[in-house]
Amino acid sequence: MKRNRSGTGWNWSLARNSATVSAAVFFSPVMACFSQSPQPDVQGQVRLLSEAMNRIQSQIDESQRELSDLKRQLAVLQGSTGAPAEAPREQPSDADVVDLASAVAGMRESQAIHETQIATLEQTKVESESKYPLKISGLILMTGSVNTQRVDSAVTPAIAINGAGSTAATVRQTILGLDASGPHLFAASSHAELRLDCDGDTGGPGYGESSVLGTLRLRTAHAELVWQHTKSYFALDRPLISPNAPASVTAVAQPPLAWSGNLWTWNPQVGASHDFASERAARLHVEGALIDVGDPPALYPPQRNGTYTAPNTAELSRWPGVEARVALATGDIERGPHLGMSGYFAPHRVPGYANFNSWAGALDFSFPVTGWTQVTGGAYRGQALGGMGGGAYKDFVARTYEGELYFRALDDSGGWVQWKQRRGERLEFNEAFGVDNVPAHQLRFFAINNADSYYNLARNRTITGNVIYSPSAYLLFSLEYRRIASSFVNSPTEFSDVIGLAAGYKF
Repeated sequence: MKRNRSGTGWNWSLARNSATVSAAVFFSPVMACFSQSPQPDVQGQVRLLSEAMNRIQSQIDESQRELSDLKRQLAVLQGSTGAPAEAPREQPSDADVVDLASAVAGMRESQAIHETQIATLEQTKVESESKYPLKISGLILMTGSVNTQRVDSAVTPAIAINGAGSTAATVRQTILGLDASGPHLFAASSHAELRLDCDGDTGGPGYGESSVLGTLRLRTAHAELVWQHTKSYFALDRPLISPNAPASVTAVAQPPLAWSGNLWTWNPQVGASHDFASERAARLHVEGALIDVGDPPALYPPQRNGTYTAPNTAELSRWPGVEARVALATGDIERGPHLGMSGYFAPHRVPGYANFNSWAGALDFSFPVTGWTQVTGGAYRGQALGGMGGGAYKDFVARTYEGELYFRALDDSGGWVQWKQRRGERLEFNEAFGVDNVPAHQLRFFAINNADSYYNLARNRTITGNVIYSPSAYLLFSLEYRRIASSFVNSPTEFSDVIGLAAGYKF
């Protein structure tokens, strides 16, 4: 029995020493892997981690075998005496058992960590020149439409015109996005994003028919510094006075309800915002920006002479436009419930005609009605809003009568509202109505003979409804109905029913 006890004590010592050696052997290759200087070869790093993992696994297996042997020996001793064996003089203490169990648990935890690191290193990464994170995203989108009457663009219809209908399909509304995170500057985090599509060969969406292939077009761009409650940025995006947009998958190259109450045009801006923190759920959001407003491309396309492009009417004034907005919001300032008021002003100059001002006062809102429904919209009243996506495609009208020049900047008013119903994360329904209106009496004197010209358009209304279904996080399908009513000052109102289909893959 002494010999057995002595043998058992020797085995316990062996187990304790083995655990110590195992831990040392385990940590040596791991520390060696992490103490090496970073190598540019990712495959080499993966190979080193794989070898370390193999050694770790072998040590874990060896420790488990030793524990099994110890259990068998104790069972033999207890069976030979018919009673619990006398404790050997060198029996391991509870602390030794805890240490051994902790070492094994540490090995397994490290194994899981290393497997995650290896999987991460094996992924193909997009690397930017700055070495900061860069993410590529996008939407491969196929859309088709059936128009019962002639429209200004078969793919992205906005107004109805007298004539026969059409059927069209395109992938030009496909979107490519780049999102980047940069360094911390002045105690602020930096971010940037870019969105592109292929609808760029007509000088702007919605103006005339275009080719199937299209050309790459810059849609929106942002670069910003973000503090806890403050943000400064420059951007190419929709006006500050019109932050909301109706939901649609068939109308992407030209946003839904464009020229029907949704001020949407993408213009260069630079600005800053601040959120006044509050102990209550709601907070006050204040934002201001300078904006370079373009001319309505339907009537005043940029004048080019070789490599020279003439400045637009806002740039000829030599003063930027200004925007300001105040909103009361809860949660996300862009997607959460909010109520905002805003204003806009920009001087313009038309050589040989006159100077005029573009201005607007606007209201925007979004709030839940029930747990799964939401109402969103906006309204505006102003003058010369063609460059913002309103004004019936124009800022002003002019003509010469009996040798005298007549000029008028046009008043404008409009807005839109959408009711959204969500059925979980996969299915949603949207119904919306929008209208943009220029007083007809301001246009009649300046009307031209072409009855369907943008120049004669006084009011544009659109009613729409769609269902958007997403069976997975990457697939998207939509069916949409739209009815467009366009009123001209010298011809009857024209109507067109538009049925749209869309299928998309997000990445």
